[in-house]
Amino acid sequence: MKLTIHEIAQVVGAKNDWSQLADLSVNKIEFDSRLIEKGDIFLPLKGARDGHDFIEIAFDNGAIISFSEKEVEQAHLLVDDNLLAFQKLAKYYLEKTKVPVIAVTGSNGKTTTKDMIAAVLSKKFKTYKTQGNHNNEIGLPYTILHMPDDTEKLVLEMGMDHPGDIDFLSELAKPELAVITLIGEAHLEHMGSRENIAKGKMGITAGLHGELIAPADPIINAFIPDNQKIIRFGLHGEDLFITKLVEHKEKLTFETNFLDESITIPVPGKYNATNAMLAAYVGLHYGLSEAEIKKALKEVELTRNRTEWKKAKNGADLLSDVYNANPTAMRLILETFQAIPKNENGRKIAVLADMLELGPSAAQLHKDILKSIDFNKIDKVYLYGEMMKNLAEISTDKAVSYFTDLDLLTESLSADLKPTDQVLFKGSNSMKLSEVVEKL
Repeated sequence: MKLTIHEIAQVVGAKNDWSQLADLSVNKIEFDSRLIEKGDIFLPLKGARDGHDFIEIAFDNGAIISFSEKEVEQAHLLVDDNLLAFQKLAKYYLEKTKVPVIAVTGSNGKTTTKDMIAAVLSKKFKTYKTQGNHNNEIGLPYTILHMPDDTEKLVLEMGMDHPGDIDFLSELAKPELAVITLIGEAHLEHMGSRENIAKGKMGITAGLHGELIAPADPIINAFIPDNQKIIRFGLHGEDLFITKLVEHKEKLTFETNFLDESITIPVPGKYNATNAMLAAYVGLHYGLSEAEIKKALKEVELTRNRTEWKKAKNGADLLSDVYNANPTAMRLILETFQAIPKNENGRKIAVLADMLELGPSAAQLHKDILKSIDFNKIDKVYLYGEMMKNLAEISTDKAVSYFTDLDLLTESLSADLKPTDQVLFKGSNSMKLSEVVEKL
């Protein structure tokens, strides 16, 4: 981060007399005092604890200055709101460095698409991307201010919990290219309806000064700004579409209407073909060759716990997709899992946990998942969580078991699991199915 204390003070409008401070270069900014190293600036945020309580620890760890909303003993920049100052600094830094931003959002697939776009662009440019789940009003500016000094392309994931979230992030980052992967049911609890979700996701155009790549879903049509250049993807006849898709257990092969050669990606799930297609188009947009795109996607590494095959201790195949869950994502992964051939003498087992933040429709949306389970292809179903009880109560199939305790679920599954089985795990992150996967 090529910024000095005086420059930062001017940008954020610090109210104290910072001119007396040494104009040192700042290494990086951290809001977790445990991550502070020599030469860093500390950002005290208010969460479960007030970050101001950790300023002294931050200086013990090497901080040379801190933001602060009150006078403190240590060297500081006094501001009214630390988070707003942080966001203002990130916006300034992007304007100063002029690094082009590619923004990605969507109800499903945004993290995978972000990973794939970054992998493709990395074949030609020094590319940095959102790390982990740093995709909100704190994580996005953090990503901007942590990008390496030689970054040539910045791929930013934009998450949404409430109306206006994406508008704000887009205005901050000012992307020159934006991608919307899907309009689904995620965050219905806060958004109220799928139409509101569509409007919220289309907020990515608020700061966009270039092309938008969006699904051919008519639900977004009312929210497309006048004169917005837009590329639509979906079924045949759209600007971008997939042909000749072949699914395998651990990979996909497909063709598109805009590439001459087929693409292979090392992950299952036909929805991932769409994510890869979007990354391929972004690569073409920035001048990469088909050979570079094909190689990048063949070698892509995705963020953990997103459609990831693992091996159990006894040899069983575990398909972990437990980072997040909503009805669209659960239907899609069930469809993929059921399409994969069984191992010889093996069974297919689905472990499904609650999908959160679905609002008043949550009970019915969980019941509806039953329509996506084909008991001719799924041998056993383990359900876990208060909301999955709704599905359990309407299922008459003896293959369905319901659990309210994660340890009991783990014990039961572990005792039943055979080396030739395939097991799918899908649920919201906070349901902690990842712990079950790790124990197996």
